[in-house]
Amino acid sequence: MPDVKITIGGRQFDVACQEGEEHFLHAAAALLDAEAQTLVSQIGRLPEARMLLMSALMLADKTAALEDQLRAAEGRVKALEADRPAEAAAAPAARPQAAPGRIVELAARAEVLAARLEAAAG
Repeated sequence: MPDVKITIGGRQFDVACQEGEEHFLHAAAALLDAEAQTLVSQIGRLPEARMLLMSALMLADKTAALEDQLRAAEGRVKALEADRPAEAAAAPAARPQAAPGRIVELAARAEVLAARLEAAAG
């Protein structure tokens, strides 16, 4: 199991991950770090667990907003397909499911990392 060094909110962490998943970990850490940097710039230094929790909650909020936008877009696609059933059957519209699904996966990984870090710090 590879050990990966990640930086979140100016703090460095050693985290283990499955072989071949290092790039997912770095991507998730980058998302979490962006939120943590926002918090640190607005509030200043926070306890590690609080910084990670608040950053994860901010990511979850963004994810929920994206999921709402996706549902609205899917509703518009269905309405358009209903208006043009022959064209919809001939060329079904591609639905952008990969990006929101990826964000949910990254948010879940961030939550797991936060739990591990809290357990290690506690």
